[in-house]
Amino acid sequence: MSTSTDPGSRSPRQAQGPAAAQVAEPVEATGPHAGDMHAGDPHAGDPHGDVSLDARELAAELAGGEDRATDPDVAAYALRLGDDVLILAQNLCGWIARAPEIEEDVALGNIALDLLGHARSLLRYAGSYDGRTEDDLAYWRGEEEFRSAWLFELPNGDFAHTIARQLLASTYLLELYRDLVASADPVLAAVAAKAEKEVDYHRDHAVQWTLRLAGGTEESRRRFLIALDDTWPYLDELLRDEPLHDRLDGIAVRPSVLRERIDDVLAAVLAEEDVEVPGIPPSSGGGRRGIHHPAFGPLLAEMQVLARRHPGATW
Repeated sequence: MSTSTDPGSRSPRQAQGPAAAQVAEPVEATGPHAGDMHAGDPHAGDPHGDVSLDARELAAELAGGEDRATDPDVAAYALRLGDDVLILAQNLCGWIARAPEIEEDVALGNIALDLLGHARSLLRYAGSYDGRTEDDLAYWRGEEEFRSAWLFELPNGDFAHTIARQLLASTYLLELYRDLVASADPVLAAVAAKAEKEVDYHRDHAVQWTLRLAGGTEESRRRFLIALDDTWPYLDELLRDEPLHDRLDGIAVRPSVLRERIDDVLAAVLAEEDVEVPGIPPSSGGGRRGIHHPAFGPLLAEMQVLARRHPGATW
């Protein structure tokens, strides 16, 4: 599937991304006034009723089926990819009810839901190697056990910083998934095939907002240029080859092969509004080694607090 970087190809309204996940069919609540029709219902005397999820199993939403990872390197690769999008999704959720437009509450929320879906599939596969679930990996690992890159961990900042981060992140993810569909690992290929279609919209959303901010008022352009300079150094961490990629030849995507395409796309987008590509030295990062951005700890604590405060709770 080809993706155009033409700023006129879609409007910001068209670039919100795929629709939110389908809402489960409502479950009828029962209560003290439900009458004889609820005779024998164990919840009939419960004034709050029986509120439950749709009968469809959540596992049906996962890409890649039920195959298990049998290679520790494949599990490690799936883990880092899953951590990247899980943390970015958590960050984007911070804009819900805070975005500059109601439409953006919906758009950023939808993007976060897409990313969370990718994370679930990747973390399920990573955890299948040693018997851990996606929830185990999301909620019961310490900070040093995560392998997300710093770009995804950057704080939201103002809206311009979020858009700059989204431009870099979605451009990287789209090129990554386009290559990963050819992976010799069928689960990784299946996850990439599903994710590619959704990240295509994510990048278009980021491109449209980049052009809107950089080509808008003097203040919006000033803020975006600052945000781009602040964010740019963290792209390099994603494009470094490591021994893991050597061991997974034909399975993992070698990051260095993505660099030229990513650079070309970003340069073309920025040139539309006469924005120069930043010439800022790259950050050393460290997320792949468990060394994280200072903003990561508080974000992780917020994400994990409910599961850890009420372990095993259901509702």
